[in-house]
Amino acid sequence: MFDMMKMMGKMKEVQARLQEAQNNLANISAAGEAGGGMVKATVNGKKQLVALDIDPAILTANDKIMVQDLVVAAVRIASDKAEVLAKEELKKSTEGLLPNIPGMDLTSMMG
Repeated sequence: MFDMMKMMGKMKEVQARLQEAQNNLANISAAGEAGGGMVKATVNGKKQLVALDIDPAILTANDKIMVQDLVVAAVRIASDKAEVLAKEELKKSTEGLLPNIPGMDLTSMMG
């Protein structure tokens, strides 16, 4: 028989674990490089750019468009990696609490 109180308790536990995981996302970081490592970006699990390193050699080239493109590329690569790591962290935090329901992605609840 379905136990509503037990289910509510599980949902509270899931919510608590998701909140804890979301708080930990700031500690996850992923790096992305572009231009053979001339531009390096670091993004955390909350999709925030936390570091950007630009090789001074490309700054003297006076090629503003190239530098902009490399920065965008490095940030995009780092963001994509951080998103994967964040989803893995959130999945680990709810492991064993809920049944694996195809199509149910709790990471979307984390914004």
